[in-house]
Amino acid sequence: MTKPNFTSQLMKARKEIEPIKRDGKNPHFGNKYATLDNVITAVTEPLENNGFLLLHRGINNEHGMCITTELLHVDGERISTDIPLVLGKNDMQGLGSAITYARRYGILSLLNLPTEDDDANDAVARTSVPQSGRSTEVSQATKNVVTKWPS
Repeated sequence: MTKPNFTSQLMKARKEIEPIKRDGKNPHFGNKYATLDNVITAVTEPLENNGFLLLHRGINNEHGMCITTELLHVDGERISTDIPLVLGKNDMQGLGSAITYARRYGILSLLNLPTEDDDANDAVARTSVPQSGRSTEVSQATKNVVTKWPS
């Protein structure tokens, strides 16, 4: 009997993940979104049952401070994605919000899971994009991209 490979095990785990419900409600706009807790709950058991461990860690790279979402398999293979942190507010609440969004987006992106997040307004910057495709106005939030982990 041959050992299942990383890709086949990931495909199996992915099929076992139930649709992720939008269990959070944005108090400002009234729209629903999938919370980080709900996303983690939905993916943990199917991943573990197929030999995967999901991790998050902070890193600095050419894009500044990022959250790396990493999927490790018992056979030693791994995949990861980096989500840059962009702060809506330059304080601990802004950082915490950005980390939460980066963790959630990292999981959804890495596993190609469908859900719509309508509550991204607090953690990401808005820009206006003219027809030329270039941004002419960048909000203060964009200026608060964290570029280095504190020493």
